[in-house]
Formats: sequence, structure tokens, C-alpha cells
Amino acid sequence: MKDSFAALALLARGLAGVDIEVQPLEGHAGTRAVLAGKRLLLPASADRRWHRAMVAHAVAHLRHSPPSRPARTLKPMGIAIVSAIEDARVERLLCRDFPGVHGWFAGSLAPAPDPLDLGFAALVSRMDRMLMLPAWQDDNHWVNKARRLFDETVASAGLEDCDAFRTIASILANDLGQMRVRFEPQHYAVPAPYRDDNSCLWDFGEAETSPDEAIALQQPAVRPPPPTDADAANRSDGPLPEGAAELELGRYIYPEWDRKLERLRPDWCTVIEKLPAWQGLWPVREQQTAASNATERLAPPALPRARQLDRTHRLRRQWEGDDIDLNAAIEVLVDRRLRLRPDPRLFMRPGRAPRPSSVLVLLDLSESANDPVHGGARSLLDIEKQAALLLAGSGARGADRFAIHGFSSNTRAEVYYYRLLEFGRPLEAPSRAVIGAVRGRYSTRIGAALRHAASHLRTEPSGQRAILLVTDGAPSDIDVHDPKYLVEDARMAVAEAREAGVRTACIAVDSTADAYVRRIFGWRNYCIADDARSLPARLARMSARLAAN
Repeated sequence: MKDSFAALALLARGLAGVDIEVQPLEGHAGTRAVLAGKRLLLPASADRRWHRAMVAHAVAHLRHSPPSRPARTLKPMGIAIVSAIEDARVERLLCRDFPGVHGWFAGSLAPAPDPLDLGFAALVSRMDRMLMLPAWQDDNHWVNKARRLFDETVASAGLEDCDAFRTIASILANDLGQMRVRFEPQHYAVPAPYRDDNSCLWDFGEAETSPDEAIALQQPAVRPPPPTDADAANRSDGPLPEGAAELELGRYIYPEWDRKLERLRPDWCTVIEKLPAWQGLWPVREQQTAASNATERLAPPALPRARQLDRTHRLRRQWEGDDIDLNAAIEVLVDRRLRLRPDPRLFMRPGRAPRPSSVLVLLDLSESANDPVHGGARSLLDIEKQAALLLAGSGARGADRFAIHGFSSNTRAEVYYYRLLEFGRPLEAPSRAVIGAVRGRYSTRIGAALRHAASHLRTEPSGQRAILLVTDGAPSDIDVHDPKYLVEDARMAVAEAREAGVRTACIAVDSTADAYVRRIFGWRNYCIADDARSLPARLARMSARLAAN
């Protein structure tokens, strides 16, 4: 063992040109190298080929990385991305000086992650491969953007300009924030196993964790204590309390329209139907109080019910019609015999019975719905839920059957669809709790949600069947980077529903929504709520109009 570490010390001296102390990492169970000044600690249990790559990577930092840069202005995700870009920069500089070490780095990269995995660690691992292997191909927009920005910076500023690469790292970290990629610093480890913990790059200030504790936390085998149930309940995107797990009802596969290919991609999206976890997240009594206090403010009256011809119900003694009323005709003959003036209303015609209707309100449950409205304490999602509760509690404004569903998406492989209130079910305490406790997460893949909602309406009785979508923005998802792609898919989903006898309409809480909602739903099938506080009244009017059409 001593001989092997002595040989590694000679290797480090040959690459760096100065003496570097290489020792085994003792007292820690992890497999990550630690670089402290000119002292390199290597895990004794690591693979021999990793030892060479670890030494070469540490030498790259010593030769080309400015040490202990202030980290106070960066968030944890930003620190991780800047560190990953810096790792790639210094390795490329070392490969320029010593071309043979490229094979050490390339052969020690982490295995290629699942293409469907869009977590933070998977994206960084894919970026590492793209920056290390010029011939490697990846279909992810963010990963390709990372290589494009890196190559452009190399061409314009050169590999020696550390600040230029920090700028592109900030751009990439901001993109991940816009994509709502979650980052958990306590659970994150650098994907490439031969790279060190990057603690040598940063100065966290005197109030931060001591260096020894920081080294321990960087080891993959060391984890902080799990969060308590109270902590989990207070986090909008954290794990759910025990006994409050979401219940999966089924998985369904749907096609998706590709506007460039001008055809449906078969079996492209997976809709996961669920019941949300609600136990203990919103007390039922509070929901009932809030709903009862607000019901009085629902001003718009119900529109007249739609009616249709019903030949089982005949209207007699009519001035005109498609048949003779025999009873009236006999009375006319009797009146003539008696020399009385007969009643000329001799006809019958079909009556009009109320048309049965089924209206499904589909709520957008994406992350952006959690944003507060006009700087207040209430979010758009809170107003959506209140409006849906008011509408259901007020008899659905003329709809015979009424349902409330919601959706969000995390790529085409995970389109979550929540059944909050079923057709024909009264609005009771459990249903109020389910609607009240649903949370906004992820993105907005409207097309797949509309197709699944239409499949529910196809099983409803014949009559007026309609979907009323409530959304706060254009369709989007983190695996789609063409802004028109999901708009065209949603437009095709609306056309498919129309062919199946299901009408679709939309209320958009977005002042800039006119272009895309008109493209998706057509003229007169949408309205725009500039003020989210008007949503309950608009939802009542639009639902009544759909039921009465």
C-alpha cells in the first residue's frame, strides 16, 4: 500500500512540477478524494485506475484553478454547476499539456445515466460526458447548450479565463432553476467518481461548516438525519407525512402531435392517474368555513338550462306542428255540430326537455400556480381551488353532472392526473379535503391531460359534454424546448375531443395568453382573467355557458 501511494506521489510531482503529499484517506467511509493545499487524500478502497485519474484531476486544480474563491454570492446549485464547469476546464488544460491523461479521465467517468432521468445529478453527469468526449451525442437541450457555451467560450476567451467560464455556469444554473430541477445539497455527490469534493475551490467564510465537517459531509456514505414529519409537512415540495402518500390509480399511454413531422407520435406520453395525499394537510373544518364564507360572494346567477327536442313528451293543442291532435280534432267536430266557434289549435309537436350535461373542470396544478397573487398571501392555486369548491357547492351552475380534476407534468413520462371530485359525487368533507390539499408542482403538458380528460367524458351519458381548463400560462415541460410544440399538440387534442363530441374551453389567468389560447381553443372558446381574483365569477359563468350551449 505504501509503495503504491509513493508511486502516486511521484506521478503527482511529475505532472505538477512540485512535491505533492499523497496519503490514504483514513477515518472516512467514502470514496471521494480530498485536496487540501498540496496534500491529496485518496480513498484506499478505490480502484487503481481511479487513483491515477484522481491524482491527475487534483494536479489540474493545483495548476489552473484559483483557490478559495468567495462563495457567499452563489446558491448551492450555482456552486455545484460552477464546480462542474471548472472541473471540465482544468482537465482540458491538463490534457492539452499531457495528452495521455485524457484516457484516464474518459475511462473513469460515471456510467451514462438513464436518458429519461432529468434529475440534477443525471444532467451534470451527461454534461460531463459531453465536455469530455467530443463524439458523444445527447438529445437533451440543456446538455447541448452546455457544450455549445463551453466551446464558444474556449474559442472567444481561451481556457485560461476562469471568470468567463463562471459566467456560462451561472447561465446554466439559471436554466436549471427555470426548469424547476430540484437540488438537494446534502444528498448530492459529484457524479464522476475520480473527482474530488471541490472544497479547495471555495471559501465559505468563518460562519460556515468547519473544513473537517465539510469533508465528512461530502462523502456519499455520510447522510444528515432524515427530516421529521413536521418539517416535511411544512415543505411544499418535500416528502409527504407518513400515512399521507399519494395513491396511484393507473397508468395510461397517449400519442402526442409532432408539429414538424405533422403526425402523431404513438404511445408517447404516460398519464399517471392519482389521488392526492390530503390527511392532515388542510383541516376539513377550515375548508368548510372558508368555502361557506365565500359562497355568498358568488354573484353571477345561473344561465337558463339548455333544452332539446323530446318526442316522448308531446305538446298538444298547438297552433302549428308536425302532427294532428286527435282529441282537439274531435272537439272541433263537436263544436261545429253544436254551431259553436271551434278552437283552431289542432296540432301537436315535440316538447323540449332539459338537456343532460356533464362538465369537467380541469385545474392546472403546475409549480407556477403557487405564485402569490398581487403580492398577497394567497396563491393562484388557492384561488383556483376556492373557485372549484364554490362552483361544486353551488350546484355546478346548471350542470347535471360535475367533476373536478387537475394535472401537472414532469416530462412526457410522468403526466400526473389527479381525480379530485368525481361525476355524480356530492361535495362532502373528504372531497373538500382532497381539493384543498392538492399542491402545485412541475410543468404544464396540456395535450396529454386533455386527452385523458376527454376519455373520462366519453363514458358520460349522451348530451352536452365539456371540459373547462383553468391555466395560468402556455403549455410547457422541461423536456420540450420548442415553444410551439406543446401548443400545437394541445390544439390537436382539442380537435380530437371535438370529434368525440366533447367541447373544450379555457380560462387563462394570463394577460398575454390571447395568442396561444386562441390557437388552441379557437374563437369564443376562451376568456382571459387579467385579475386572478375574478376567477370564481368567470368560472361560474363559463361553466354555465358550456352546460347551456
